Amino acid sequence: MLLAPIIGSFIGVVVLRAPRARTILFGRSACVFCDHRLTPRDLIPIISWSAARGRCRYCGKPTGVFYPFIELAALALAVWSALTFTGWLMWASCLLGWSLLALAAIDFRFYLLPDFLTFPLIAAGLFVTWIADRSEVPGHAAGAVLGLAFVVAVRVAYRSLRGKEGMGLGDAKLLSAAGAWVSWTGLPSVVLLGALAALSFVLFKSWRGRNVSLGDRLPFGTFLCLGTWVVWLYGPLVAG
Repeated sequence: MLLAPIIGSFIGVVVLRAPRARTILFGRSACVFCDHRLTPRDLIPIISWSAARGRCRYCGKPTGVFYPFIELAALALAVWSALTFTGWLMWASCLLGWSLLALAAIDFRFYLLPDFLTFPLIAAGLFVTWIADRSEVPGHAAGAVLGLAFVVAVRVAYRSLRGKEGMGLGDAKLLSAAGAWVSWTGLPSVVLLGALAALSFVLFKSWRGRNVSLGDRLPFGTFLCLGTWVVWLYGPLVAG
């Protein structure tokens, strides 16, 4: 659990550098305002931000709450996994949760679901299933295929009806990853929960007085990540 905020800090780096994927492993951390390189003292998860009162120690400008938020979120996902699973499956759950956290944050900020996260997540879901119960692999493989096919079908239909792109291929790969983890039986619940969360987000924006229209971009991948996490932990929704 003590490693979770450190992993969360790395997730924050991944999120902010996702549009320039090649810089994730090799770039040095620096203040986004004054470009001063940060030292290890500045990079202690949660503690450094709290000690500096949310400001850069070199230029004094507010650094925002993104990093402490993502670090605490990573810790919360680890605790959540530990309360739900035991043994190696707990660590597999942490891997899924942290990956979904990164994807959700990237899509929310940049409307992007990078292949370097979605493709490994598909493979990881099938691998975890193979270790847990090999007889379940066909259902999870079918889920990966159906997740991809569903979004592609929606994408084609939307383009035919409105003459422009709707859902991106990143959403297709993300839903494929969801199917690999929760099987084809969990996919309807993932989509339903994601749609409900997205609708709640739009209604919240409208309630806050922001203009909402059908042409607005929506980071639907963020809400699919939420749906995937809930279904992974608790299984598909059951009517009745």
